[in-house]
Amino acid sequence: MTGTPHPPHVPRISRRGLLAGTAASAASAALLAAGTGRARAASVTAQSADGFAGVSALGLTGTTGGAGAPVVTVTDADTFLDYCDRNEPYVIQVAGTMRITSKQGVRSNKTIIGLGTDAEITGGGLDLYRRYNVIIRNLRFTNAEDDAISIQQSSHHVWIDHCEFSSGADGLIDIVRGADYVTVSWNHFHDHSKTMLIGHSDANGSQDRGTLRVTFHHNFFDGTDQRHPRVRFAEPVHVYNNYFRNNRLYGVASTEDAGVLVEANYFENVSHPTYSGYDESGPGRIVERDNVYVNCGQPQTLGTVVEPRTYYGYSLDPASSIPSIVPAGVGVGVIA
Repeated sequence: MTGTPHPPHVPRISRRGLLAGTAASAASAALLAAGTGRARAASVTAQSADGFAGVSALGLTGTTGGAGAPVVTVTDADTFLDYCDRNEPYVIQVAGTMRITSKQGVRSNKTIIGLGTDAEITGGGLDLYRRYNVIIRNLRFTNAEDDAISIQQSSHHVWIDHCEFSSGADGLIDIVRGADYVTVSWNHFHDHSKTMLIGHSDANGSQDRGTLRVTFHHNFFDGTDQRHPRVRFAEPVHVYNNYFRNNRLYGVASTEDAGVLVEANYFENVSHPTYSGYDESGPGRIVERDNVYVNCGQPQTLGTVVEPRTYYGYSLDPASSIPSIVPAGVGVGVIA
């Protein structure tokens, strides 16, 4: 669904009897509390969405999730899924491990944030289907039966920040079928092959052209094989200040006339840092600038791309600093 967010409603009691009365100030404290001693520059612990998730569009002024809504803390999967499936806005604080199956729906106007360093979703994933204004932070995703996070069918304004992803059956994050205005920042991806897909298939151009605007920044692609991301039709996709290390097949692939800017990243031991076209998909446009390549092959480039600054302002860290900044700042426990 697109348009103006739903207004807040009076919270209901969970079917497990969990009270939804935690003060909103508790959420702010959880978000701003001290971390585990790792590097925590101001940009690392930013409390508002940047990149495309921060752009005012489609009736929203950026991505705010459940800001100002009731704050609840969940400790079991049934209660967690109950709150995710409610129409009302919430800040859902996750404590411990949520063991779920398949892909479970998340409705609009939600902030889902892990508490501490051990909040985890395992066995299944989260599905955003025609949803908007969702924030997912400080969570570990493991062993999903399908995608760990699926953003699809015109969902928009989604921010995925400071999470850890590994060992899924399919993609770790898929952004497809007309999704738009998404930022993926400060995440750690490891022990997986097909990491992230933008654009459903070569035959889905009629739905995907003119959408799929996504920002990827300060992520650590740590030994993952491919799709960091693989892109169809989207423009622009902005890939900046990420750390690509030991990616066996390739770094970024632009296909089917997508427009991708790859900027100020650090590539280490990546035989094919960037591709234009891949497998049976036709070539896409890809521009690279100010990247560092260490023991890498030659990046492929093609054409020109719409500048992300058309939509939002941003500041770059020097690419040479990425191997120290990014591993220290990604994943869970940094904002907890």
